[in-house]
Amino acid sequence: MRSSKKVKFLFPPKRPPFFSCYSSMRDHSNQPQSLTLNAQSQILPSKSHLYASFFCTLIETYLLCARFSQAAEAFASMRSFGLNPRLHSWNRLLYKFNSSGFVPQVQIVYSELLKCHGKASVFSHNVMIHALCKMGLVEKALHLLREVQTDTVSYNTIIWGFCEYGMPESAMTFLAEMLKKGAGLNKFSCNILAKGFCQLGLLEDAESVMEMFVRGGIHKDIVGFNTMIDGYCKLRSVSCAAFLLGSMKDEEIIPDIVTYNELISGFCRIGEFDMAKNLMSDNGVNFEFNVVTYTTFVAAYCKQGWIEEAFFLFEEMIQRGILPDVVAYTSLMNGLCRSGELSKACALFREMETVGVVPNHVSYSSLVDSLCKAGRLREVSFLFREMIVRGIAMDLVSYTAFMDGFFKAGKVDEAEKMFQMMLSCHLLPNCISYSVLIDGRCKVGDIVGAELALLEMQRRFVNTNVVAYSSIVNGYVKKGMLINALGILKKMREENICPNGVVYATLIDGLSKFRKHEEAFGLYREMIKEGIEANNFVHDILFNALRRSGRMKEAQGIFGKMIVQGQLNDHVNLTSAMDGFFEMRDESAALEVVQELMEGNSSPDVVVYNDYIYRLHKAGKSREAKSIINLMKTTGLSFDHATHNITIGAYCREGKYDKAFEILGEMKSLGLNPNIITYETLITSMCELGDIGKGMDFLNEMALAGFCPNPSTHKKVLQACSKQRRADLILQFHQKMVEMGLVLNITVYNTLIHTLCSLGMTKKAAAVLGEMLERGIFSDRITFNSLITGHLNSGHVDKSFDVYSQMLLHGVFPNITTYNRLLACLSRAGRITEADEIINEMEKRGFAPNCVTYTLLLSGYAKRGDVMQAKRLYDKMMEKGFIPAVGTYNVLMSGFLKAGMVKQVLRLWNEMQWRGVSPNCSTYDMLIMVWSKERNRLEVENLLKEMKRKKLVPSESSLRLICQTFARVEKKKEALVSLRRLYQWKKVR
Repeated sequence: MRSSKKVKFLFPPKRPPFFSCYSSMRDHSNQPQSLTLNAQSQILPSKSHLYASFFCTLIETYLLCARFSQAAEAFASMRSFGLNPRLHSWNRLLYKFNSSGFVPQVQIVYSELLKCHGKASVFSHNVMIHALCKMGLVEKALHLLREVQTDTVSYNTIIWGFCEYGMPESAMTFLAEMLKKGAGLNKFSCNILAKGFCQLGLLEDAESVMEMFVRGGIHKDIVGFNTMIDGYCKLRSVSCAAFLLGSMKDEEIIPDIVTYNELISGFCRIGEFDMAKNLMSDNGVNFEFNVVTYTTFVAAYCKQGWIEEAFFLFEEMIQRGILPDVVAYTSLMNGLCRSGELSKACALFREMETVGVVPNHVSYSSLVDSLCKAGRLREVSFLFREMIVRGIAMDLVSYTAFMDGFFKAGKVDEAEKMFQMMLSCHLLPNCISYSVLIDGRCKVGDIVGAELALLEMQRRFVNTNVVAYSSIVNGYVKKGMLINALGILKKMREENICPNGVVYATLIDGLSKFRKHEEAFGLYREMIKEGIEANNFVHDILFNALRRSGRMKEAQGIFGKMIVQGQLNDHVNLTSAMDGFFEMRDESAALEVVQELMEGNSSPDVVVYNDYIYRLHKAGKSREAKSIINLMKTTGLSFDHATHNITIGAYCREGKYDKAFEILGEMKSLGLNPNIITYETLITSMCELGDIGKGMDFLNEMALAGFCPNPSTHKKVLQACSKQRRADLILQFHQKMVEMGLVLNITVYNTLIHTLCSLGMTKKAAAVLGEMLERGIFSDRITFNSLITGHLNSGHVDKSFDVYSQMLLHGVFPNITTYNRLLACLSRAGRITEADEIINEMEKRGFAPNCVTYTLLLSGYAKRGDVMQAKRLYDKMMEKGFIPAVGTYNVLMSGFLKAGMVKQVLRLWNEMQWRGVSPNCSTYDMLIMVWSKERNRLEVENLLKEMKRKKLVPSESSLRLICQTFARVEKKKEALVSLRRLYQWKKVR
């Protein structure tokens, strides 16, 4: 037995100096250099080469495991100890850093090598030249080549650099310099140049290069033939590639496995699978086909959607003793992803590890792309962390895939970090990378960032494609910057980039939303002229544009064109038509569309029925909605939660609470327990009604059913409680939901503060803010904006500006909404002349005035009576591409009316109609005033008829003015008759 006593050393055992010094370096890496250099005295000069060798081995091991940061740290430690490896070891380090993909470190190693040895070998120079070319710094590599000792390899590397970045013509020019300096051309030079032209699809140029070298005494070899065969196959000219196979045999060059694999790939690419299989049975073949051959077939089958055949071949490959590699597994994964079997693809991905196949960056990129498209964005972050832990080097495709995933997941910072990492690895972003970046920035509203990305793309001479332009057009349209969006369309034409259907659809949609219907139809006509077929989405946009303008007959003509073009009206088109007819009160036509919807869909499911029921209820057609429900019963379809929730919500909106409770009872009798949406509907309805007891009862029932309120529930309930304008009620329901398990976070507190502030209850909101801060939850932009709104609603202008000052003091950055609310404060208080300071501050922080900003400024000056300044702001607003809303027109028209500028009022009225902005009652009241004062009875009557058609009612003051104007002696009776006929429900006193 061993003694249990601990062995005591008289002197503690010492670690070798190398380990102690390196440990010291790692432990004190952040301390001054003088502290770490003291360890150098522990290394004897006779041992320095030994320790240098240890360091080199450690660095190579780190690089082998793709642990780049540790490799760089170990190199820095080696140099800090003054260790200088032999030249052979330096060259190995250069080669290892370059071949591992950690190219930026090569420059550091090369620089340190020159410091230590004064000069480097030709091999060292060649590795450095290669690294510079890999980073796209071909000019810098060329400069180095002209200054150091070189050989043919050096020149061939420069040729490769030019060709790799799509500049084979520059490489051809460089040949003259190569010959002038006496560097001999060889087969490598020929093959590299030929491949450069082949990569660009310039096969004739590649053939010319080959012939030129043959005339110079350098004959084609197997690599040259394979390069040309691969080029032809990629251009789908497989017959030319097959001809080259015959030429090889004529020149007594024996084709190898690479030759056959390229031809098999070519035949598979054009779908000639039988020809590809025939190559495998060629009698002249004296080698075994390998994993690449089988993987080519597997990948081709997967692209065709033949998943079963691909798996059958995969198993056959294993039976023949050929072990699948990472490419084979990745091809199968891609096939499964394309066929919608993502779960199986994920399972196959994990199976790779169990059989000893390590996934590479392509495997991860493929899976990430599919997860993004499927909306499974949480798993993307996990895969990224897994790649980092495993030390898997990423390429341009990987970085782009992850960047796309992070943008779609709303993780903007991580997405931007991916782009910066891409640049730090000296990877040159391509048009796809920039398109993802531009699209991501546009979707989060960072239009300035998107513009900068587009400029950088052009500065780097990356060809801008229709996808990048489509993204920035979409970004401009979402921001309401239609002039900029149309400018991009013009730019595309100048650059001979044909806009596609997406670009036109986005612009047409944007123009329609801003009531620029004529411009929208102009683009539609241009789109058709360009030969781009308008799809159902575009037709739906145009239909709704005409519908909103009350031009239903023309709108119906849009659908008629669709039928002529052979396009069938889909569910979206027909429901738009149904909504349009209901809005125009043409109920019979709307119900005919409902009938067409039901007959057109051979087997509508419960989701389709629910949509019809919802739209009928929305149009106030409860009886027709009930008939659809009865139809569902006859077809044997079971009602789901949505069916009942839609009906309960509709009855609550109509004030038919007894019927809503009946549906609730029916729901429970069918075994469908109310879900969180049911409870939200009932609680909010009771709160809006003022039946607080009933609302609290449903909240308690919700708790007993096991539902925990979420921030969405909390927001809906508090908004409903705010209708009663009682702070105690709002706080009571808030506290009850907290007791039910609602997690208190910044979102919940912001909802509570915003609800109180919207009612002007700023003292209560301040108390809630204090509670929030006590819990360690810090206020954000939404919190401060809500408080500014609260003071705006309570009329405390100066307090709003105090909140803004606190916002800046706490390091919270304002946004355009913040400044617009401050402007609203000034406008409401009649202090709009102080707005210049706000505008200047806003622009300093990079915010351009938007449509709301101009509307607030315009309203403020109009209310002060400064109609000329208001008109100047209106003109500037129009120049910027913003379309005023009806409220903006009303404010401006009211100002002109007060100033007696009747012509300006009528001009604005005509402009409203031209831009498709629908007038409201206030607009008509002002026009009635204008024409009444002008005693133009015909115009007044036309306005009244138009209002009646639109179901709008004149104000009491307008009716009185009409009576006073036209009810004189001989016209009194006529005026009264006219008014009674038009407005029988109005009591005229």
